[in-house]
Amino acid sequence: MSATHVPDRLVGAALRCYPARWRRRHGDEAAELAALLISDGAPAASVALSYLLGAAREWLAPPPGRSLSTVTAALLAAACLLGFSAALIAETVPAKAAGTTQSPSRPHHSASPCRPAAHVRSC
Repeated sequence: MSATHVPDRLVGAALRCYPARWRRRHGDEAAELAALLISDGAPAASVALSYLLGAAREWLAPPPGRSLSTVTAALLAAACLLGFSAALIAETVPAKAAGTTQSPSRPHHSASPCRPAAHVRSC
């Protein structure tokens, strides 16, 4: 094995760390760029390390279109929660208003709570 193949192998190994979709789209161009950088005097280990870090970023970044669907799902969930909360509030408001009338289970007093009963003497 000659020394000229070592940079190719280092860079090739680093490029294989990228996701397949990235390699299909950018792999040839990245290999060509690495060869140009190495021929200009850049250390092969430095180029390979740079590609390894880029591969890690690619694996950690969400796929294209995923972030939009995540945002859409979050907005939909928030809208559902707000709608559910509004429905609960709408159900409880009439129940409180209905609670102000006397129910048949309560004893019925002839005197209004605002007026004293006729048999009560004032001092």
